[in-house]
Amino acid sequence: MLDSLRQSLRLPDLRRRILYTIAILAVYRFAAHVPVPGVNKVALTQLFNATDAGAVGRALSFLDLLSGSALQRFSVMTLGVYPYITASIIMQLLTPLIPSLEELSKEGEAGRNKINMWTYWLTIPLALVQAIAQIALINGQGGTSTGGQVISFGAGQPLNTLAVLVALTAGTYFGLWLGERITEKGIGNGVSILIFAGIVSGMPARMYSVFTESILAFIAVISLTVATVFLIVIVQEGHRRIQVQYGRQMRGQRVYGGQSTYIPLRVNSTGMIPLIFANSLLIFPAVIGGVLSTSSPLDSIGSRIGTFLSLNFDPNAWLYYLVYFILVIVFTFFYTDVVFRQQNLHETLQRNGGFVPGIRPGKRTEDYLTGIMHRITFVGAVFLGVVAVLPFFAGKLTGLSATTSMVMDATGLLIVVGVVLDTIKQLEAQLTMRHYEGFIR
Repeated sequence: MLDSLRQSLRLPDLRRRILYTIAILAVYRFAAHVPVPGVNKVALTQLFNATDAGAVGRALSFLDLLSGSALQRFSVMTLGVYPYITASIIMQLLTPLIPSLEELSKEGEAGRNKINMWTYWLTIPLALVQAIAQIALINGQGGTSTGGQVISFGAGQPLNTLAVLVALTAGTYFGLWLGERITEKGIGNGVSILIFAGIVSGMPARMYSVFTESILAFIAVISLTVATVFLIVIVQEGHRRIQVQYGRQMRGQRVYGGQSTYIPLRVNSTGMIPLIFANSLLIFPAVIGGVLSTSSPLDSIGSRIGTFLSLNFDPNAWLYYLVYFILVIVFTFFYTDVVFRQQNLHETLQRNGGFVPGIRPGKRTEDYLTGIMHRITFVGAVFLGVVAVLPFFAGKLTGLSATTSMVMDATGLLIVVGVVLDTIKQLEAQLTMRHYEGFIR
């Protein structure tokens, strides 16, 4: 990694790309400190510093992680680029279900561009819904302790409400524009790099907080995080090679094909998406429980249900992490199956004259590849589940809470490791291409 970076900095064009990426990241982090109008900063700080925030605190911590700590300041970048990511996932899930979308996806570059355009349009309502939900969550929790709204929002304040919604939606599109600039003129996938920068920006504060609490706990947290990163790298890079043989074809006076290659099926092809799905679902039981326990009469059925949900879906409860583990496994299988079916590997092989030795083309090949994918996905799903619940057991070991027992939680670690690996591969590809061009000259 360091050798690739050192070689990249020696080449003028690659050095220019790296510096351009750093400059865009600086702009993005600056924008993350630009506040939205109508925010009570004192009340917002008190809300995030509260230790008894419970389920809502867990929800806010998760949303703050995804925003790169912009939620704590409620800046224009509070939503980050996640409305666009949500829109992309929705379009990806709808593609095999809607025939017109499936046909567009097979039309090459023009079809993909049209789907991307619809994804951008879908981002607008998703950004508005997400903004309203986060403001309701903050005002509902913070307003009760401060006697008023943390963020000026609602029917009685139309101008401020409009300003807040426009600012947050514009922040999302500004982040997307910056990400596109990195993809075109910088290094790596722009949107992923922005998410990576936001997550990493919160690491120093968390490490300092653990260090001031206990040096032994700090050493344990660092050791657990390093070991987890090591395992994530191994699993992320793990894949099963499926041998593929291409038959010989005559084209004019030349013979093409006949070579043998392989298809790499990844152990974890879903990345952090199952964790985001599971986290999003686990927020609701505790929030609903908090509402029922406070709004229902004492000893009523609603109050008992609310108390049960609040206690058992707290981030430090056993049931919370058991359900979390199961949901991660279920979503990993579900999303992997959806993505794998969209790839249609058996059709691509048959179209190009390829086949798996010993397996008939067509349906038999599809069943064979699907069976292998399910087996290796089981390993990846269990691993993701273990990584998801690791902060809970790490907290029991170090005596810290589940949210501070590691440098960052499972979702953040997977994102950071995945982005770093992808960026390194792109740097190495750029270096290989330039060395090859230099050899040709």
